[in-house]
Amino acid sequence: MDERVREHARIIVDHSIDLQAGDEVLLSGGELAEDLLIALHEEIGKRGAFPVVWSRPSRAHRAFMHAMDPENYDDVPDTLAAMVEHVDATVGIRAAKNTHEQGDIPPEKNTAMATLFQPIQSQMMQKRWVGTQYPAPGNAQDAEMSTEAYEEFVWGAINKDWEEQREFQQPMADKLDEGSEVHIVSGDTTDIVMSIEGTVGKNDHGENNLPGGEVFTAPVPDSVEGEVLFDMPLMAHGREVQDVHLTFEDGEVVDFSAGKNEEVLAAVLDTDEGAKRIGELGIGMNRDIDRFTYNMLFDEKMGDTVHMALGRAYEENVPEDCDVERNDSAIHMDMIVDMSEDSSITIDGELVQKDGTFWFEE
Repeated sequence: MDERVREHARIIVDHSIDLQAGDEVLLSGGELAEDLLIALHEEIGKRGAFPVVWSRPSRAHRAFMHAMDPENYDDVPDTLAAMVEHVDATVGIRAAKNTHEQGDIPPEKNTAMATLFQPIQSQMMQKRWVGTQYPAPGNAQDAEMSTEAYEEFVWGAINKDWEEQREFQQPMADKLDEGSEVHIVSGDTTDIVMSIEGTVGKNDHGENNLPGGEVFTAPVPDSVEGEVLFDMPLMAHGREVQDVHLTFEDGEVVDFSAGKNEEVLAAVLDTDEGAKRIGELGIGMNRDIDRFTYNMLFDEKMGDTVHMALGRAYEENVPEDCDVERNDSAIHMDMIVDMSEDSSITIDGELVQKDGTFWFEE
C-alpha cells in the first residue's frame, strides 16, 4: 500500500478525531476509497477501537431519490438515528467515479431531504467528526489532472504538519475572534460588510475538515449588507453553478442570479428562512492548495480566497452562551470569491489582506 495512504489514516485517527480505546467509529466511503478504509481499519484496531461501516453508493442513492416522494417521509430511519446516537466519532470519505452522478435529481427533492435529515446532521456534528478526500479518478477529472498528479495534490495538502499550519493561521483567527466588523471588497462586483461582534473566530487546522486550512466565523444574521459575486464555480447537488450574485439587505438575500443552473440556487434559497442568510464567513489559508479543482473541501482553503456559506452557522462560532442569534437551516452551501487581485479584507478598519496577501506575510 502507498505509504501516503497510511499517513493519511494516521492523521485522521490521531489528529482529526483523537481516537481513543473503546471508541466506535462510523466510517463512510465507497469502494474507490478501499485502500484508505483498509488503512483506517488497521489504525483503529491498533488503538483498541471498533469500526462501523456505512456506505451508500452514489448510483444507488440516485435510484432511490428518483423513485421516492418526499411527502411519504416524516422522519429519518430509526436504524440510522440509533447508529448516529451511539457512535463516538465519524469519518466521511469522498471518492467519486462520477461527480455528476446525482445531477439529474430534482433540486426540490434534495432540499426536502436535507430538511428531513437536519436533526441527524446536527447530532453528528456534536461528535468527533471529520470529512476528507481520497484521490479518485472522478475528482481528478474535475480538476483536469491526471490521477497521479491529483494524488500528489491531495496528499500534499493533507499529509503535512498541522501544528505548524495552526500557528500560521492563528494571527488571522485572533483578528476574527476579537473583531467587530468585516468589510470585503473585490473589484467592482463585491462590496459587502457584516458584523462579527460577539461571535467566535475559529482556526481550522485539519480536525473537522482534512485538509484544513482556513479561519472562519459566523456573522450576526441580520447584519450583512451589500452585494457579492462568487466568481468561482461550485458543485451543488451534482450540478455546476456559476457566477452566483447575491444582494443582501438586513442580512437577507433580496436579489439573486446565477450564470448557470440558477434553478439550483433558487431551490437552495427556498429551503427555509435560514437559507437566505449567511451562516459562515471563511478565509482560506492553506498555501499547499494553489489551484481550483471543483472540490469545495480544497477550494475554500486556497490562500487567495474568501468563502461564505448560505444557511447553517456552526455552533462553535455561536455557542449557546453567546448573545448572538445562531442562523439555523437545513443547508450549508459554501461559495467562493477570488481575492487574488483588486481586493481587500478589513476588520474594524484595519487592512488584514490585500490582493490575497496577509499583513504578516509582507
